[in-house]
Amino acid sequence: QVQLVESGGGSVQAGGSLRLSCAASVSGYSYTGYRLGWFRQAPGKEREGVAVIDTGTRTTYYNPSMEGRFTISQDNTKNTFLLQMNSLKPADTGMYYCEAGPRLGYVFGSNSYPYWGQGTQVTVSS
Repeated sequence: QVQLVESGGGSVQAGGSLRLSCAASVSGYSYTGYRLGWFRQAPGKEREGVAVIDTGTRTTYYNPSMEGRFTISQDNTKNTFLLQMNSLKPADTGMYYCEAGPRLGYVFGSNSYPYWGQGTQVTVSS
């Protein structure tokens, strides 16, 4: 069973920072590792991948438009995943979701992640 709970969203001005957190409970999932990703969806737009981490290899993947501003990390002791977001822009506004899936398929494919949380809202004002 997999449970994901996001937190840390809020409202900030452009140029500001936020740190999102995903508390993951993945008991019974692959012991060799899985992928944990952050995705976002803006109103009227499709969900897009932001950053993904492979918990087995610790390899990270970033959407090129966000690389350099966002950092995904894993805290093993707490089984918590963080997304540090710096230099935020109004275009970063949206609902951010934590998603988990096997180490298969396209890393930013929405169909690659069968589990996701309820999301946390990020609003960036100009």
